Amino acid sequence: MRTVTATAAAVTAVIGAGAAAVAAGRFASDAALRIPSGRPLPTEPGLTVHATAAGEVSLTRDLAALRPGRYGLVGERFHAVVGPVLDGPAHSADTVVRRLERVTYGTPEPGDRARFTPNVHVGDPGTALGVDHTVLDVPGELGPLPAWFVPGDRDTWVIAVHGLGATREHVLNVLGALHRHQFPVLVPAYRGDPEAPRPPDGLNHLGETEWRDLDAVLRHAVDSGARKVVLYGFSTGATMALRAAARSELRERVAGLLLDSPVLDWESTLRALAGARRTPGVLLPLAVRAAQGRTGLYGDHRPGVVRLDGIAIPTQIFHGPDDTVAPWRFSCRLAAAHPNTVTLQTVRGAPHAAMWNADPAAYEESLRRFLVPLM
Repeated sequence: MRTVTATAAAVTAVIGAGAAAVAAGRFASDAALRIPSGRPLPTEPGLTVHATAAGEVSLTRDLAALRPGRYGLVGERFHAVVGPVLDGPAHSADTVVRRLERVTYGTPEPGDRARFTPNVHVGDPGTALGVDHTVLDVPGELGPLPAWFVPGDRDTWVIAVHGLGATREHVLNVLGALHRHQFPVLVPAYRGDPEAPRPPDGLNHLGETEWRDLDAVLRHAVDSGARKVVLYGFSTGATMALRAAARSELRERVAGLLLDSPVLDWESTLRALAGARRTPGVLLPLAVRAAQGRTGLYGDHRPGVVRLDGIAIPTQIFHGPDDTVAPWRFSCRLAAAHPNTVTLQTVRGAPHAAMWNADPAAYEESLRRFLVPLM
């Protein structure tokens, strides 16, 4: 009888441990599968506002605060835009002074907590940039997909898609440049966005199912007169662009791909996001397995890898070694494997999906050079 009782207790303990492991893996996988829209990613460190003055803001000294370029600065009740680190003001051992370009709303006060974000604009193309646009509802697989349409004179259109933790506002960073070159531009929301249909399981699939919404927008563009289309994606939006270029029935209409910080190995991205939320390393394999079970993210016969096989169109990648969310090495491999079609623009000192922010002028010049032959 004692043996039976001991065995039952052992089995119960094993089952309990197994259930706890499953629950822990599920919780850890939420770091990538349930990312709130419009908030900085968990990899972005928190900073403290120490002081503000005319055209200046003093922030906690951190590698993030020392990045080159132009960023949004977001707190609980404010959004501001900061430029480069200033040489003139005195910097203490604990602070960094950056140019305060503008305060979009609210007021950053000493003691406020804040994070950097790639978004330097808030609103829509009209309110943020003064650009005329139309609001559309594009029929999608799960329901209407809201989209901004900015008209242009060319018959090659650009469809620009945001990625992890972002909203359509992220695309406003580059929309002005696209508009100046007279491209018609579609900027859609897609499943999981606040304005768009909810995915059936409520989870982010890191582009694996979301690409079908991009495919619906591609069909709308072709039906509306686009002769060719350039797919422009950030983060998982870049993953969606790759999927659409490989799988869409209209893939022959895709003239080029612009990929900013592409998520090319979802397993690495999931591990990075879970790790940023202080998930113990021992749980990361459980998070990967949980994500696979919850979403079917098994990739092309190998966990996570997005391939470019069969895609022979001009492709420009903007990416760099400081991206801790989507490892740069996968972009390097992709470019090396397709030297005749893929160009990698290496951007240093920029976090995930912020390649434009590090040097807007250089980025937009590379963008122009890529797009001119496709006009």
